[in-house]
This record gives sequence, C-alpha cells and structure tokens, in this order.
Amino acid sequence: MAVPTQSSRTGSVTSLGNSPTATPGGLNNNHKLWCCHELDFRSGMKIEELNRLIHEFSKQDQREYDDQRALEIHTAKDFIFSMLGMVQKLDQKLPVANEYLLLSGGVREGVVDMDLNELGIYNRGSNYDMAFTLLVPALKLHDRNQPVTLDMRHSALGHSWLSLRLFDEGTINRWRDCCTLTDHLNGTTNYFFSPTLVADWFQEAVGLVLAELQRKPQRGTPRVERVERHNTLLTIVLGVGNSRMLYDIVPVVSFKGWPAVAQSWLMENHFWDGKITEEEVISGFYLLPACSASGCRKNEWRLSFARSEVQLKKCISPGLMQAYQACKAIVIKLLAQPTSISPYYLRSIMLWACDRLPASYLSQEDYVVHFLLGLIDDLQHCLVNKTCPNYFIPQCNMLEHLCDETAMFHARKLALVRSDPAEHLRSIIEQAKAANRLTQEMQRRGSSSGLLSPLADPSLADHQQSDDRLAKKLQQLVTENPGKSISVFINPEDVTRPHFRIDDKFF
Repeated sequence: MAVPTQSSRTGSVTSLGNSPTATPGGLNNNHKLWCCHELDFRSGMKIEELNRLIHEFSKQDQREYDDQRALEIHTAKDFIFSMLGMVQKLDQKLPVANEYLLLSGGVREGVVDMDLNELGIYNRGSNYDMAFTLLVPALKLHDRNQPVTLDMRHSALGHSWLSLRLFDEGTINRWRDCCTLTDHLNGTTNYFFSPTLVADWFQEAVGLVLAELQRKPQRGTPRVERVERHNTLLTIVLGVGNSRMLYDIVPVVSFKGWPAVAQSWLMENHFWDGKITEEEVISGFYLLPACSASGCRKNEWRLSFARSEVQLKKCISPGLMQAYQACKAIVIKLLAQPTSISPYYLRSIMLWACDRLPASYLSQEDYVVHFLLGLIDDLQHCLVNKTCPNYFIPQCNMLEHLCDETAMFHARKLALVRSDPAEHLRSIIEQAKAANRLTQEMQRRGSSSGLLSPLADPSLADHQQSDDRLAKKLQQLVTENPGKSISVFINPEDVTRPHFRIDDKFF
C-alpha cells in the first residue's frame, strides 16, 4: 500500500512502493486529500483545523478603514506633526526640516527593540483602536561633511555612546544641557549625547506644547485623552471623532548610511537579494534611547534598523507574515508578564528563517500552520539556548542578559503552546473579538453622545477637500511607485504643506 509523504521544502507529494507516477492534476488532488488528514506530530491536531483558526484570527485582527476612519487617522497624524513643529519652535533644538519615521503598531508590539519592563499596559479595544510608533530625530546627521564616530568602547554589542566633541559650537550649545561631560587630561571636554536627558527634555517640551494647546482649544482638533511617560518613551492617546489613536513617540538620532559594526552582514547572502536593492536596505539607521543590561543608562543608545526593516517587510511572503502576526499575538498574551521577552525577538527569528529556508517553500500559501509552528519552535530553541542573534548584527545576542531560570520559565510556557496550539489560537481569536466589540461599543457611545468626527465638523469643511486631494495624491504615488520607500517630509515652519519623498526625490 502506498504511503503519502511530503517534502518539507517543496510541499510535493510522492508515493512509496509500486504505485504509478501521478499526473500533475492527480498530484494536486492527492495533495489536497492528504492535507485534509495531515496532523501536527506534537499536538495531534489536524493541520486543516489549525489553518482555519489562523485565518479566523487574521480576519478578526484586521482593521478595515472606511473614508471616515482614514480621515480621522490623517487628522491625528497632522495634530502630532503640528505639535512637533511647535516643540521645535520652543528652543530650536529639533532640526528645522525634520523627517519622521511613522510605523504601524506600538512599541509594546515589538515594532522597535526597546525594553518593555517599564512600559504601562495598554490594550486594544479598552485603551485604543489603532497604535503607531513615531521616531522623531533629535539630531539628524544626514548632511554633515564631518564623519560621525560611534563610541562603542564602553557598550555592549549593538549599543553605542555618541560624542558631540566634533560637532559645531552651535549644536553643542543647543544640546549642552542634554549631555554628560567628561574632562580629559589635555583639558578638552567631551560631550556625550544622553538618551535619558534628551528624553527628559523632549517629554517636558511636549508637555508644555500640549498644555498650551489645551488652554486654547480649537474646534475639530483631536482630544488628548492620555499622556504618559514610560522611561524614554512618551505615549499619547488621541481621540478623533469615534476613534482612539495611540502614538508611542521616541526621540532618536538619525543617520544616513550604514554602521561599520553591521558591515559584515552585508557580505552574506540574504532572502531579499534581487528583490530590493542594497541601497534601499542601507539607506539609514537610528540610535534608540535604550540601554543594555550592563550599560550606562545616561550615555548608552541602541542601534536600530527600523528603516531597513520597512524595506525587508516587502519581501516576506503573505503566508509567513500571517503566521508571524498570529505567533506574535500568542507571545504577547502568554509572555506579557514578566516582559523580559520582547516581541521584537520574534521579528529577528522570522528574518533569519527567511534567510535559512528556500523562497519556494516560504511562498506556499497553504503552509501557514507550518510557519506558525516553526516560529514557536525557533523561539523555544532560542530560549533553551539563551541565544537570539540580532538579524543585522549577528554577533549581538539579544538574550544574553536573561538568567537561566527566566529563560527556562518562558521555554516551558512555549512548550505548552506547542503541545496545544489550537487552544492558544482560540484564545487570541477571542481576545481580538473582544477588542473589536469594545471598539464598536465606544463608537456607538460616541455617536449617541454627539461627538463629532472631522467629517461632521463644519469648521473643517474647507480642509476636507484638501485632505481628499492629499489622500488621492498619496494613493497615486503609491500606485505609480511600487516597491519604493515613501515617506512624508515635514517642515515645522509650514506644517500645512506635507511633501512626499520617494526614495531621494521630493514631490
């Protein structure tokens, strides 16, 4: 009797024994029949049932935006950008013409690699409807003629101090109160840009601007429902119409180019080779206000490649991305307390998997379950071995700081997931449904209480047409420039006129 088997890389079905070779059409039919009865070896669950649950989670987790919701999102973004323009005018510390990176999802979802231990708990549905992370350059080192040297002598891998000693007097004078000073024997003073002092200044400046805006409220502007500081991160929740937008705002240092510590990574073969150019991947990087476990919090920054990750995301197959989103939801729910396991680690694991596995395998649409189980296995393997290399700096082990007990505690939790993935998928499905119900209830309450959305606000009638033109312009740029990096360039002197940048061209 022939026993159907499956190749783990190609997904093809072969027959053992003396059965005749199947025709291509018969192969697909046999494959579908076989998949219906395929089991996960560890849990004994049917792959078909797990696949159904993953798709159900994706359906519940997706947020469809109608025209009103899209305009509410745009209104909140404009408010944040206008607020930052006012922050720049307070003491001229921020660059006059700045460029922000707006990312979908909050810091607590692992959008960037920041420490979660000191962040407050925010839940979609009860606290917000949509979350964003905004990286705001305090220093934008793009157009300097002098080289900028990262001082990594005092830091763990993936971290650095930033000296302003070679900067011009104007920059040093502007930021002197946000630096720690070190005197040398030769009488010179070294100014180290301090992430904690920069965050102190930034959060105080935002507080002053918000207080001023609230003293002179204008009809149609978003409601500031919550402002909380979490170490070097500032979380703002805005209410616009019936929507609540969470912004995690992070002051960063922005660089063009690529750091030497990650240069060897470029020499290796990667899954994105031939899909996007190297120039797109290495267009820039950031320093985040985050410290290593043994570092000096006042001086140490963490390297971030968030801009590169936006580009790499384009090359990840939809099936793997779907599995990643489900796995991330499980990890956040299961390992939320204590928060020593950041969802960002899962992102690195996914990127490494893309390098390790053939594209023909990862592009299989019906392999979503295998991808999910594989990500869980990989994360558990990392915990057991206390090793999770940073994707861009492989010599940097992001789990090095964990003690053995903590690592094994989380590994055992993941073992429970692996033994019954269906239970945990159902749990995150119910969580997503509950969040959606809360959002809908908040919208009904807002409608019944007469809260106006920007579309219903007469004072915004003149702006609505320009907002519509802006949305159409953005849609046109996206359509005409597939696969390219599109961002919004803001001049704080005139925040009413956003300029679109596609790669290095402005429109």
